[in-house]
Amino acid sequence: MSTTKNKLDTGLVRELAAILREADLGELEVEHDGLRIRVSKPAAPVVQAAAYAPAPAAAPAAAPAAAAPSAPAAEAAAPAASDNAIKSPMVGTAYLSPEPGAKAFVSVGDKVKKGDTLMLVEAMKTFNPVESDKAGVVKEIYVTDAQPVEYGEALILIE
Repeated sequence: MSTTKNKLDTGLVRELAAILREADLGELEVEHDGLRIRVSKPAAPVVQAAAYAPAPAAAPAAAPAAAAPSAPAAEAAAPAASDNAIKSPMVGTAYLSPEPGAKAFVSVGDKVKKGDTLMLVEAMKTFNPVESDKAGVVKEIYVTDAQPVEYGEALILIE
């Protein structure tokens, strides 16, 4: 009997944990030759995020003096509500240029055609192009370079 067959490869577990962090996944499971390894992390509490959500809705009804301090919160909520925004197709990291130090794919004010690459979203060491689904002008870019993004998050506004 060989004891190496039953010995757990801790390097593999560490590698899986790194992939879990880099791809911002909640759980990862691998099975190979009868060995199954599952690496997971607890979900982050969203109590703070939920507490901020009602504030932008109440701000427009408030007096003009009270509305001014909450304007940044209202602007932060605006991208998710825009139907015209190009949204992230996956969880990952958004990159505005093809490589570090290179010119961005697009800037505010640029004219784009349907199919033009707007940015990249990296997930699991794979760079996925985010393409324009229509022709128009880039009105706003909601993300910064190397910013983590969620599935469905507004990335860029084209009108």
